Amino acid sequence: MILIHKPGMLTTIQDKGRYGFQKQGIIVSGAMDQTAHRIANLLVGNSEDCATIEATIAGPKLEFEQDALISLCGGEFNPSIDGHRVKQWCPVIVRKGSVLTFGQAKNGCRCYLAVAGGIQVDVVMGSRSTYLRAGIGGKDGRGLRAGDRLPIGTPASYLQLYIDEIKNKSFISLPWSVTHAFRTKVQNNQPVRVMISHEYHLFSKKSQQAFFNEPFTISSQSDRMGYRLNGPTLPLAEEQSMLSEAVVFGTIQVPSNGEPIVLLADRQTTGGYPRIAQIASVDLPIFAQLKPGATITFHEITLEEAQRLYMDRERAIKHLTRAITLQYQSRIR
Repeated sequence: MILIHKPGMLTTIQDKGRYGFQKQGIIVSGAMDQTAHRIANLLVGNSEDCATIEATIAGPKLEFEQDALISLCGGEFNPSIDGHRVKQWCPVIVRKGSVLTFGQAKNGCRCYLAVAGGIQVDVVMGSRSTYLRAGIGGKDGRGLRAGDRLPIGTPASYLQLYIDEIKNKSFISLPWSVTHAFRTKVQNNQPVRVMISHEYHLFSKKSQQAFFNEPFTISSQSDRMGYRLNGPTLPLAEEQSMLSEAVVFGTIQVPSNGEPIVLLADRQTTGGYPRIAQIASVDLPIFAQLKPGATITFHEITLEEAQRLYMDRERAIKHLTRAITLQYQSRIR
């Protein structure tokens, strides 16, 4: 079990999402930064779709009520165990009774805690992800609270050999980690790659130019459903009556006030606002790590470029999976 002492700003249970129910109006949800979520699971020998703890901006304080193998990936949160700094992006063996504390996010705004065996909350419609607005999934459909206890699954048998090594120390970091190539770093005027939508032509020439040539700032009126962007307004060339159509993670739609909204993990299933662009999948983890107040600029790429970048990333994660497996196997031998 994991005992929550302090919940942080917004801490929820998430996995890869709740797929197969959008036709009934049930949203996908899932981890905002899917790459960090996936790698955190891989580092502790889990399948990529195991549930993790997603901490936002200010992380929780929690206690391990059993020995565990964990990893922390995503934004830089200055985590510590029993007052000692602990590395992110590597496997860490934690002793029973140790307390993990997250600091404020320094770079990025979301951090993922994976535990060997996964967080074993109830499965709702094929997923353990928390959907806050509907109150389903996760821990009773809500953010974590002080006093919550989260069950941990049984890790793979070979991982138990590592867990058994912990003795007098609060924790031990294994002597290898994920290369910096996988670690998301956000910056001022963060470039975000997009493909233009088939409704792009409905926007005025001035709107089209402003979209690609002027910066936008993420509004404080932003959440897991969508980020509102402050900046130049993007009116249509002329008023249009739109039919609602399917939307996905990273769809950029523009309401009648001309202020764009980027749809994220807890997005609705359909939208009736015109869509000016779609963020490339490879940049969604970067976008998910941006805080309110961050500035971004949009850069156009083709669908073919986006597909190539996506396949390059998936190949890299596949190679990383093999490398992690070899690291564990080599020590067992």
